[in-house]
Amino acid sequence: MAINYKILGQSHPGTTAETNVYTVPAATQAIISTMSISNLSASPANARVWVRLAGAATTAANAILYDVPLAGNSIAAFTLGLTLGATDIVTVRTSIGSVLTFQLFGSEIS
Repeated sequence: MAINYKILGQSHPGTTAETNVYTVPAATQAIISTMSISNLSASPANARVWVRLAGAATTAANAILYDVPLAGNSIAAFTLGLTLGATDIVTVRTSIGSVLTFQLFGSEIS
């Protein structure tokens, strides 16, 4: 069993549409240890994050952050310890396009 510590995903969504940041590869498990969200604008914005089991639809049941406000030019960091299986997906959404940056840090186990 190999453990690979890495940046799992990075995204700077240009629109307010849901955006997949990370999909766990086949025959792999992942642990998201930390997630950061940076607001690159002076304007406040809200963030949403879902963890979708095997690519299920985004719903209230799989939201881990929902309309969390980020002040302008700020950062929020979350220590999570989320465990994911093959084909699970982390999806994000921002209230204003081209404002928030999402980063996931952790490890893949294969």
